[in-house]
Amino acid sequence: MMYTRSEPAEREPDTSARPPLVRELLLVAGLFLVYKLGRQAANGHVEEAFRNAGHVWNFERAAGLPDEGTVQGVLMHGRHLVEAANTYYATVHFPATLAFLVWLYLRRPRHYIWSRRVLTALTGAGLVLHLIFPLAPPRMLHAAGLVDTGRVYGPSVYGDGPAGDSLANQYAAMPSLHFGWALVVAVGLIVATRSRWRLLWLLHPLITLVVIVGTANHYWLDSLVVSALLSLAYAALHLPRTGGPAHLSWPGAVPAQAYASPAFARPGVRR
Repeated sequence: MMYTRSEPAEREPDTSARPPLVRELLLVAGLFLVYKLGRQAANGHVEEAFRNAGHVWNFERAAGLPDEGTVQGVLMHGRHLVEAANTYYATVHFPATLAFLVWLYLRRPRHYIWSRRVLTALTGAGLVLHLIFPLAPPRMLHAAGLVDTGRVYGPSVYGDGPAGDSLANQYAAMPSLHFGWALVVAVGLIVATRSRWRLLWLLHPLITLVVIVGTANHYWLDSLVVSALLSLAYAALHLPRTGGPAHLSWPGAVPAQAYASPAFARPGVRR
């Protein structure tokens, strides 16, 4: 029989694993609310935030990390490019995460529970760090010499200044939950799907990283710290398993069980 190869069919969602909708709506709404309120609670530590910013900037230069200004210089080559980066920063973060959770809830309930737990743990750890380590973003640090692209080119998610901004804490740069949530979305979709193209989901955190650094809203270190926190969350919270192993295979890989099927029999060999 001729050798054939095809992608495994998508499994139907396991509805028995889907948690109650009302409870999940309250939990997810609570997560977003805590995210907002927690960031506001960290406001007011202005001197400490700028002192920490100086320490972070000096540490990055001593460690040989790239200058954030290099990324911003690329974005500033064209007005449309920097405006697109500002728009991505302002509009993609929450909707992409919400759409990710909704899709998992409907199509991959067990993966939804796992990703929601990881997201909650990461957000909680991030908010604690916001409280104990207030940090002014590089767009506010004079030594960085960077442009506040949101304020200059728009759109901006912040008010005219930190003192008048009641919706967000502008001194909560570390860790970058923008980047952390984007990583959770990408990893969650890679693990939950079977498409050979699923690694392309990594473009979301990659673009997010370029955007948050290029718009001077975050330091490189903010992304490194949130990546470390996310690694701890994944190490502590394992994907629930049912009858078979979770499909964590590399894109394009053929499950071992498939080799036992007649489609993989070599010519002249009986099975």
